[in-house]
Amino acid sequence: MKAAFPNALTLGNLVSGAIAFLCLSYGQPKLAVWLVGISLLADFLDGAVARRLGVSSPLGKELDSLADVVSFGIVPGMIFYGLISASLSGGEWPKGLQIQALPAFVLSAFAALRLGKFNLDERQQHGFIGLPTPSVTLFSVGLLLSYERGMPGIWFNPWVLYALVALLSWLMHAPIPMFSLKFKSGGWAGNEIKYIFVGASLALLFLFQGVAFAGIILMYVCLSVGLYLWKRK
Repeated sequence: MKAAFPNALTLGNLVSGAIAFLCLSYGQPKLAVWLVGISLLADFLDGAVARRLGVSSPLGKELDSLADVVSFGIVPGMIFYGLISASLSGGEWPKGLQIQALPAFVLSAFAALRLGKFNLDERQQHGFIGLPTPSVTLFSVGLLLSYERGMPGIWFNPWVLYALVALLSWLMHAPIPMFSLKFKSGGWAGNEIKYIFVGASLALLFLFQGVAFAGIILMYVCLSVGLYLWKRK
């Protein structure tokens, strides 16, 4: 019974992601954003609950990756598909198949590849090599909320969106260490970059609400790259 609880959370992540995809398909991106939030919460809790109950298992690890392929692979691909389609049609969310927007799902393919590699990579126990798939999803959600609020900005151009798909796909597999937000202790020493990132993220969320997600992930990448270069030096 203990083992079933974290697995149920993982499956909740998958179901929420599947319904989010359905909402995006039917032109309800606002509802999709809430469902993505549920997926992110379930993804955070399942591993924590499994460790707390002492029931971590190979099955749970595999289920987690399968659920993530849906919520953090297919869903961000669908978000970019919708944004590219809208940028090509004067801002209208797609109601049918838009051939020119199909390259958005390259992002989904690279996300699935990353998740498969993650399970085999022993180096990513306490941090990440490359951009995690939930971060890609949060970035996509930030762009989606910007579109929903009528302030897409300079990025609302199909060529910029194609470039973002390519950049995010590369970042997921880039050989760049990216820090994890898991705190081994509550002290400042050793956690400086994490506290700075959390504080700046909360400030951005307070000022710009959900639109800030794209900027937060950009900041995460920049801090990770800066920390990596500093350690190399």
